[in-house]
Amino acid sequence: MISPAKGILLIANPFLKDPNFSRTVIFICENVMEGTFGFVLNKQFPKNLKELLPDMEMPDFPVYQGGPVQPDSLHFIHQYPDLISGGEEVFDGVYWGGNFESLQIHLKNNSISPDKIRFFIGYSGWTEGQLDQEMKIDSWLTVKATPKLIFGTSASETWKESLNYLGGDYKMLVNYPIDPQLN
Repeated sequence: MISPAKGILLIANPFLKDPNFSRTVIFICENVMEGTFGFVLNKQFPKNLKELLPDMEMPDFPVYQGGPVQPDSLHFIHQYPDLISGGEEVFDGVYWGGNFESLQIHLKNNSISPDKIRFFIGYSGWTEGQLDQEMKIDSWLTVKATPKLIFGTSASETWKESLNYLGGDYKMLVNYPIDPQLN
């Protein structure tokens, strides 16, 4: 198993009972001594970008529930380093954040495609040592992120596709029931 790091996906173990993270996949954007920061890729938020920012001319892009921390903040990851300056490269060709004014201009001009950008409300975060403890009790599986898993997989299929990407015995977990006691 790969250690949690920048550019890694955390895949919730099928037995994880935390309602915030059950069957989630989290894209880690930062992993430093002080803690870890990332976004849940597969929980769609009930409002779209246009509804969240009605005073700005925005297309109808989906927004995802990035996590339970700071649910009043908007974040984005993208594949547009030439259009959106100031983003931090998480791994080859995938960026976190950047100049919001540039983003707005390119959204208004329809020069940004929804298959190369994701918006999030809030984020997922762990303080120093917290994620290490969760890894020790097997709350998470890890896999190297790919653009396809981040941008090219529907929210409803992200958890399953991430397990399939791990291969082997993990493929069997794809259809594991949320609560096996109910079977």
